[in-house]
Amino acid sequence: MERTQINEILEESDRFIRSFGYVLPPFAYWSPEEMRTRTAGDAALVLANRLGWDITDYGQGRFDELGLFLFTVRNGSADDLARGQGMLYAEKIMISRQDQLSPMHRHNIKAEDIINRGGGKLVLELFASAVDGSVDPDATVSVLTDGVVRTFEAGGRLALDPGESVTLMPGVWHAFWGEGGDLLIGEVSTVNDDLTDNVFREPIGRFSSIIEDTAPRHLLVSDYDNWL
Repeated sequence: MERTQINEILEESDRFIRSFGYVLPPFAYWSPEEMRTRTAGDAALVLANRLGWDITDYGQGRFDELGLFLFTVRNGSADDLARGQGMLYAEKIMISRQDQLSPMHRHNIKAEDIINRGGGKLVLELFASAVDGSVDPDATVSVLTDGVVRTFEAGGRLALDPGESVTLMPGVWHAFWGEGGDLLIGEVSTVNDDLTDNVFREPIGRFSSIIEDTAPRHLLVSDYDNWL
């Protein structure tokens, strides 16, 4: 992805999020220079816990078809999770554009609530894991939808209207997209680790490769290691 495109997506996404009455925290609007200064001092956990902007095309160069906008608002640490006490949770706000696919994947550790915060329908395709962790093409899969257990055949599709949510436990394979319009999605989960806890069915990457055709408006979490 070109940095110009990323900058445009940042602006469009911020407007879309605000249209639902959701406002991002102050660190969302730090410039790269302020991010560098603050994360070396009073806001080191923003960097350490990888809070902030995240735009991905999964390394495929087809963002409109295969991609996702995310912003990590809060996140605990792997150390807390290992101890079983402390900040054991995370929160994200995401945008899935109409018919934009987030590809089939699962998590080893993270349990998550995926919430339709507004816009179109949130559609998820679901599979259970086989014994070896791969997609089981035959087994049924059960999930909680706002506290109600629902069971689907392998590859079954769950459609959520605004206000509805699903709880996905570790090992549940899922892909999702928006139908009928762009979609604001909330995620509340256990500690989030996008570096090691995402397992994709296809051999794709979690983050985008960026062509630096202009200066970044704000840094992405995937920029932190190279820019800070």
